[in-house]
Amino acid sequence: MPGFFREAARRVFAQELKDSNLTSRDENDQYAPQYILTPTGAKVNRIFLVGTLIEKEDIGTDSEYWRGRISDPTGSFLVYAGQYQPEAAQFLSECEPPAFVAVVGKTSTYITDDGNILTSIRPESIQQVDELTRDLWVLDTAKQTLERIKAVEAEEDPDAKLAKEHYLTNTDSYRAMVRKALESLKEK
Repeated sequence: MPGFFREAARRVFAQELKDSNLTSRDENDQYAPQYILTPTGAKVNRIFLVGTLIEKEDIGTDSEYWRGRISDPTGSFLVYAGQYQPEAAQFLSECEPPAFVAVVGKTSTYITDDGNILTSIRPESIQQVDELTRDLWVLDTAKQTLERIKAVEAEEDPDAKLAKEHYLTNTDSYRAMVRKALESLKEK
């Protein structure tokens, strides 16, 4: 299929994704990918995360629809899987928390009645991993976050500039988030 490419999965900590509320599409087509721009300038359509599955629940009424909460050192991500993500749904039904897991998925936003934007992830793949894999993800995500923070401070690219304008990004708080994540690795 000419011209097809898969979006790169971005690494973002849970706290930063939770703080994100700016969504956009590059085209006016309803099928164009939706992006979430984070406070440090990550333009996220697909996400790669590794953390601890701390809880799961079948919230479906007519069929299985699983919600999982995956924790990283800064907060937690919500993942939802049902009939359109059968492998992920099966994994969530069988996996017993706590367990280290790696997820690649699409970000999705929902606007509540009071105007809050909730972000969740529809997993394309989810699998159990070891503690070393989780630790390496934390290190790599910290490095990438620090690089984005520098870009926001320098207003180096359009996404970083837009993030700074929209969020009035306090880079010190995101540096503290990265520090907290790295310190969690030393506490073992």
